[in-house]
Amino acid sequence: MDSEAHNPMRDFLREHNIHEVECVIADMTGIARGKILPKDLFLAGEHMRLPKSVLLNTVHGEQPNNTPYVGSTDPDMICAPDPATIRVVPWATERVALVIHDCMNFDGTQVELAPRSVLRHVLAQYAERGWTPVVAPEMEFYLVARTTNPHEPLSPPTGRSGFTEQGRQSYSIDAVNDFDPFFLELSAFCKRHELGVETLIHEAGAGQMEINFTHGDALELADRVFLFKRAVRETALRHGIFATFMAKPMETEPGSAMHVHQSIVDAQGRNIFSNEDGSESALFRHFIGGLERYVPPAMLLFAPHVNSYRRLSRFQSAPMNVHWGYDNRTCGIRIPNSGPSSRRVENRVPGVDVNPYLAMAATLACGFLGMVEGLAPSAPTPESAEHIHGDLPRNLEDAILQLRGCPALAGMLGPLFVQAFCEVKELEFATFSRVISSWEREHLMLLV
Repeated sequence: MDSEAHNPMRDFLREHNIHEVECVIADMTGIARGKILPKDLFLAGEHMRLPKSVLLNTVHGEQPNNTPYVGSTDPDMICAPDPATIRVVPWATERVALVIHDCMNFDGTQVELAPRSVLRHVLAQYAERGWTPVVAPEMEFYLVARTTNPHEPLSPPTGRSGFTEQGRQSYSIDAVNDFDPFFLELSAFCKRHELGVETLIHEAGAGQMEINFTHGDALELADRVFLFKRAVRETALRHGIFATFMAKPMETEPGSAMHVHQSIVDAQGRNIFSNEDGSESALFRHFIGGLERYVPPAMLLFAPHVNSYRRLSRFQSAPMNVHWGYDNRTCGIRIPNSGPSSRRVENRVPGVDVNPYLAMAATLACGFLGMVEGLAPSAPTPESAEHIHGDLPRNLEDAILQLRGCPALAGMLGPLFVQAFCEVKELEFATFSRVISSWEREHLMLLV
């Protein structure tokens, strides 16, 4: 390794008396992969190497035929640490640091299959036009009672009061306080892990919470969301409960989303969604038009699992459309009330089960295409859009077909990545389709 490039990390490890370093990348599902190295080996050795094919793992650990994407010899890739991502792992029993790595080919180019590379590629296309996206994600998740039987439905956990939540507790302070020990430790972990968490609220579902992040650079926010999911799960385990980022973990409760607020600034830091007089710019309208046009074929990035589509149900605070409206939460695209400098677009379609790098890349790609193609949006929807549906794919198989049929998105995200991602999801869908559910046994076994 280049010793000069390692000075900031060497200083960090010395300052915090670090013993080991978790070297991580995100695969297509968003699972952390990598190696744990002793501090001296991390500083003195070569860059970490992993098989390229590790990026192609399905959520259940299989891989499609990877030869078209990595070659027939299953070669390595170089994983280069990003010094800006180094931080302490606060829940570790030893003194451990974590560094997110970029996936590189041996010729110095980025590996197209890596989610972090996909987001970098989209941001580079913004940079070519002098634009910088600013994003702020909102993360919903459930706390659930600990269970080791996947065949049993999940249920809310027991809080300090000794009771489990019943009914809807939207924005309830007391319901949050019932899990004070968990949230106090999570808050401390997030602060030490430098995740920039801003607000905590109780969402509509029993045991459903929401965390908001401070707005900022898209790559940095994707890194923070990637690390936040792990921090929540680790904290929950320490308190004898589980945390889940499934899009729809419980049949009778609302699903969980990752809403993404986004605006674009120019080289002078001005919000390009607003004109000098404070009115809406043409680029603002085109960005919305891009989301309307391209979110449906990009749905596989926003709803990447079979469970994702269970969230998209009427009257469950989840959009079934890509209509847009001002301060209208029934639309897939919401324009929050704001001043000209903070004018932004909220994409409410992504579930919380997304890979944050890919969801950020996809929503920004949709808006970018709208701006460069000059796409005009529809008229805003002033009333409830709960009755409007049909714009979005309704299942994983449909989403795969739509993404395969959209060359414009393939150009933004990378054709090789899109092809590989679709194959990974096709394998997941085929594996899921072999499962016989309890509903089928209950209603079909003796009745048909």
